[in-house]
Amino acid sequence: MNESSKINFLHANNGKHTFHPMGHPAELEQNPARIIDKAEGVYVFNEKGEKVVDAVGGLWNVNLGYSNERVKKAITDQLDRLPYYSNFKGTTNPPTIELGERLVSLMKPEGMVKAFFTSGGSDSIESALKIARQYWKMLGQKDRYKFLSFKKGYHGTHFGGASVNGGERFHRSYEPLLPGCFHMPYPAPYRNPFGIDDEEQLVQTCLKLIEEEIQFQSPDTIAAFIAEPVLGAGGVYVPTHSLWQGLRALCDKYEILLIADEVVTGFGRTGEWFGSRYHGVAPDIMCLAKAITSGYFPFGAAMVNERINDAYMTNTDPFGGLFHGYTYTGHPVGCAAALATLDETYEANLAGNAKEVGSYLISRLKGLQDKYEMIGEVRGVGLMMSLDLVSDRSTKAPAAKELMGPLADHAWEAGVMIRVSGNVIIMSPPLVLTKEEADKIADGLDYAFGKIS
Repeated sequence: MNESSKINFLHANNGKHTFHPMGHPAELEQNPARIIDKAEGVYVFNEKGEKVVDAVGGLWNVNLGYSNERVKKAITDQLDRLPYYSNFKGTTNPPTIELGERLVSLMKPEGMVKAFFTSGGSDSIESALKIARQYWKMLGQKDRYKFLSFKKGYHGTHFGGASVNGGERFHRSYEPLLPGCFHMPYPAPYRNPFGIDDEEQLVQTCLKLIEEEIQFQSPDTIAAFIAEPVLGAGGVYVPTHSLWQGLRALCDKYEILLIADEVVTGFGRTGEWFGSRYHGVAPDIMCLAKAITSGYFPFGAAMVNERINDAYMTNTDPFGGLFHGYTYTGHPVGCAAALATLDETYEANLAGNAKEVGSYLISRLKGLQDKYEMIGEVRGVGLMMSLDLVSDRSTKAPAAKELMGPLADHAWEAGVMIRVSGNVIIMSPPLVLTKEEADKIADGLDYAFGKIS
């Protein structure tokens, strides 16, 4: 098949034979997705060869960009040596052992002592929720099965993750979901149901409501509170440190586990190595994925602290068996990819680059906010950021949905791939981004807003 025939084939079949995540199949078949054919550095190319800066970073995950030879070589070398073997009871492999030691070493400040490997973020969340429930059963507190989380939060799409998700679109079509999941208001100053503008006052109001809910549900029925250190897919909301420190204090007061969903924030995206570290908080469980292999291989992990590990190690009854896992738990190729990715991530100090270049890009975006009335708010930290678009700044009414598609199209014309979610533009470019490439993103958005204003 020559190149022209291949392109014709792709266009003729795009959307017809596969379901795409996060959209209506009928709409996606009528409006076929962009075809990304190759990538290089922080750029992606479509089937026509058009080149754009990937301001989405794949899906929050391609921190190293698309051309890292060290990770590619680690994958091919491991494929040659051992492409797969099970990590179920009785067997393991060298990369699994090495990666477990590496992660525990990297996460000493958070007190993590053991890893459970998964195939991705949703698996990591599911594992954390199961471990939390099992922990309390091992301690004889079998009534602790409930989970608290935030509205606006995102925790994957398995039944457990969807149940603690804070967005209704992940609930309504799949109910009934996991029982015992309760969602608390998130202290987002730009739009909140309390009409409170002072962020610290808002945080304390939400913490008070969380404590009231804990008391209402009865503390001895609650297994864990799960939250993202920075809300990602829900709109990139960066909380004050006092929110997370307050959550930790409440969990300690009522002996509730704290689960940090670090699927997005792990390994440098916030400008600190972990979102929990950014807030100065040590959770009981940390969920990892995405950047752990920079998207080069589907992989994730749930990390636990000594408190939880000790419960397993000292247990002598049937509740202590970890009867949970996946065919690809501890996949040797995934572990090899993760080891190489971590080497690159830390040697290049990508957290430091995210902090520096992210601050620069956010300042450029705030300049666009001054220029365009429809940009109601710019939010972000490190290299995760969003633009909340409005039809009226005074009322904060969301921008019309009909504007968002054309805006993304114009950004593409200007050489930038962005992600649109409702009335919000979400960006999470690779952590290897330079200031020059950040300028290309800001200039491309300037062009796009100019086209629709």
